[in-house]
Amino acid sequence: MSELYIRVAEDESEEPMEIPSEDDGTVLLSTVAAQFPGACGLRYRNPESQCMRGVRLVEGVLHAPESDWGNLVYVVNYPKDNKRKMEEMDAASAVKIKRGSQKTSDLIVLGLPWKTSEQDLKDYFATFGEVIMVQVKRDAKTGNSKGFGFVRFTEYETQTKVVSQRHMIDGRWCDCKLPNSKAGPDEPMRCRKIFVGRCTEDMTTDELRQFFMQYGEVTDVFIPKPFRAFSFVTFADDQVAQALCGEDLIIKGVSVHISNAEPKHNNSRQMMERGRFGAASSTAVQQLFSNFPGGSASWAAMFDRSQYQFPSSHV
Repeated sequence: MSELYIRVAEDESEEPMEIPSEDDGTVLLSTVAAQFPGACGLRYRNPESQCMRGVRLVEGVLHAPESDWGNLVYVVNYPKDNKRKMEEMDAASAVKIKRGSQKTSDLIVLGLPWKTSEQDLKDYFATFGEVIMVQVKRDAKTGNSKGFGFVRFTEYETQTKVVSQRHMIDGRWCDCKLPNSKAGPDEPMRCRKIFVGRCTEDMTTDELRQFFMQYGEVTDVFIPKPFRAFSFVTFADDQVAQALCGEDLIIKGVSVHISNAEPKHNNSRQMMERGRFGAASSTAVQQLFSNFPGGSASWAAMFDRSQYQFPSSHV
């Protein structure tokens, strides 16, 4: 008997594949399983009744229905457990495809050593995956590194892995993050300035400047007087400032919290509101201390002088 091919598919709606039969017209289950791993049999739709029928299987050999395979399309049978596993694998693949379709973003690399070049940066991050772009930010006049840069990867999964850990680059620990979005074009100074909370009185402007210079160029450091347990640091680049927001950093053994510095118009509005509250409550304050020895004036004045106006993020 000449070699015969039968048409086999995983599903009736899919394009079939031709599977060779044996000389006696039978088909080995192993031949089917070679193309459809996990297959345990075949079935077909009866042209007359439109019902599915199983193909007879004897000791690993599939026998043609009514001695003729005909021009039918035979559908592969799988064990129920195998089918469930295959569906789970398909779902997992779909998730991977979905993740793969997510677009990558430029990541900011903070704390770069001054000597690190773009080639050094690329060589390091290439160990995680394919790198599309690297850039070390430099001063336009001197050409010196500003202490930070950018990197972008081809795969989203690579980006996720890189962001989830710290990196030792040229002997220094660096952070790789997604830059936070800017608040708006009308607040450029707020984007570059950060609020440093939980400062101690022994911290100086020079020490704070030296500490934050590891993340990027610092243009200003301000510690209010009298001391109020916080300070402000302004960077030359707003993306460095925004990348640090929400972090807890250790300075001189003390944990400080970094947050956005409030815009001036918000501070002005809060001061006006507090001023109204203070004016409305001054009478109440005097009445509160009227029963104390020495009269109300001295106590009330002392109380008023003790009121420091803290930003809402610090209160």
